Amino acid sequence: MAYVATKDGTHLYAKDWGSGPAMVLIHGWPLNADMWDYQALPLAEAGFRVISYDRRGFGRSNQPWTGYDYDTFASDLQDVLAAFDVNDATLVGFSMGGGEVARYIGRYGRERVAKAALISSVVPYMLKTPDNEAGVPQDVFDAIKTGLRKDRAAFLKDFNRDFYGVSDKPGAVSDAVLDWTGQVAMMASAKATIDCVDAFGRTDFRDDVKAFDLPTLIVHGTNDKTVPIDTAGRAAAKRIPSATLKEYDGAPHGLFMTHKDRLTEDLIAFQRG
Repeated sequence: MAYVATKDGTHLYAKDWGSGPAMVLIHGWPLNADMWDYQALPLAEAGFRVISYDRRGFGRSNQPWTGYDYDTFASDLQDVLAAFDVNDATLVGFSMGGGEVARYIGRYGRERVAKAALISSVVPYMLKTPDNEAGVPQDVFDAIKTGLRKDRAAFLKDFNRDFYGVSDKPGAVSDAVLDWTGQVAMMASAKATIDCVDAFGRTDFRDDVKAFDLPTLIVHGTNDKTVPIDTAGRAAAKRIPSATLKEYDGAPHGLFMTHKDRLTEDLIAFQRG
């Protein structure tokens, strides 16, 4: 465990497990690096160096008032890679974390990076617009922010049921996992939690993915109600010639938990391939 200082002085909590080829795991909204534990442990045991960190405003990292945009997030990722002297890394981004992967590669190219994985990712563009008809309407994101401002804990409790697919498949995860997820989410800054809805909902990564000239794994559940597969996973695969798309039939957004063993196996195979 360590803290990484970013260019603007924000301190990010980070974990560095194992040794070998590096994999950098970037978490989703509104969680922190601990969401990766069921992948990070077996990946490290399989002979890889696994680095994960809490995004600014989330988990154990500092909670600045500003900086919740993807240019800043990509810069923070650059600082993490430099702090740990990582080269030829595999960047793995879950949900909004996929945006960090895309914006980093779009801005910095192949610097320190060999492969990319987008897991239940928001890439290439979430918002419904005239040239993105498969996107999500703005009023959906507005409703999320309204719910967060009214009663954040209650909103997130309901949100997590769709996140893990419990609404459709009771018992998809345990009640203990639902409780833990709510606790982790409430560690985040209220400001960061709300600002990031605009970040992942309105940021267009279509130009960023043009720079993806590296092996790319895309994993997405066909029953993802949080980030629909047609909006994101399938659309990203069409735009990234080097991508391999793996669709998990019936999987919800939070497949890092509901399909944890399968995801771990796919990440190990991708890293070794």
